[in-house]
Amino acid sequence: MNAFLEFMKTFLILFAELTALFILISFLVSLLQQKVTEERIKRVLERPNKWSGYLYGTVLGALTPFCSCSTIPILAGLLSSKAPFGPSMSFLVASPLLNPVIVLLLWTLLGWELTLYYVLIVGAFSILIGMVWDLLGLEKFVKNVRVRKGSGDAQKDEPKWKVALRDAWGFFYPVLPFLLLGVFIGAFIHDFIPQEMIARFAGGDQPWTIPVASVIGIPMYIRAEAILPIADALVGKGMGIGAIIALVIGGAGASIPEVVLLNKLFKPKLVTAFVVSILVVAVSTGFIVQTVL
Repeated sequence: MNAFLEFMKTFLILFAELTALFILISFLVSLLQQKVTEERIKRVLERPNKWSGYLYGTVLGALTPFCSCSTIPILAGLLSSKAPFGPSMSFLVASPLLNPVIVLLLWTLLGWELTLYYVLIVGAFSILIGMVWDLLGLEKFVKNVRVRKGSGDAQKDEPKWKVALRDAWGFFYPVLPFLLLGVFIGAFIHDFIPQEMIARFAGGDQPWTIPVASVIGIPMYIRAEAILPIADALVGKGMGIGAIIALVIGGAGASIPEVVLLNKLFKPKLVTAFVVSILVVAVSTGFIVQTVL
């Protein structure tokens, strides 16, 4: 009975914290996105200094929506309007890995120091991937994309804070089942899985866990809201921090829904390049974080 009460306490506290944090982040990001439109992103990426475009693409990618369901349509619009290929690819890589939900939840669950390393390393890789793909001429593997743009006149006269509140609920309501699932699994691991078992099979002194975790993250990933509570519980049980980071990057960066959507935009060679690049980022970041921390 005591074990069950402890489980419920862990579950309720974690769920309340993540719910409040998610709604607040969603509200603030919606306010920001009302300013950072697709047209503005395109204008920024087309700056005369081409090399700065990769940095802008990475930064703007970090300010975009939370998942591939909204990032890929924005990317399609950019490619359709002939935005620069390399910076657009930096935008693609950074968007799922550096979005405010993942960054702030990582900060809350795993601490500011690890989150700072995560942001710097992943940001550098996002810039590098955009540059390398551009130099390799991978733009020829983009399919001929045409996007019809809708009109935002319906929201033009509505107060921005009202739009942000509606968006915050709109973001939160669909992910609520995944958040509940992630918190349930995380609380179960925290209270019922022996620490010795996690440490024995996935402890920090076993480097092979990092590449394995990066691959496992792809089919395991549902949403950031589900995987991060699980990651937090695994860390508490002794799983290596490098493996945790690789798990998050592999899943968030190359999730099955995202790869399926990218098949609509990219030819197979570019989809393969994308998945391989994400796995390289996951494994490299995992080893760097584990070495430094």
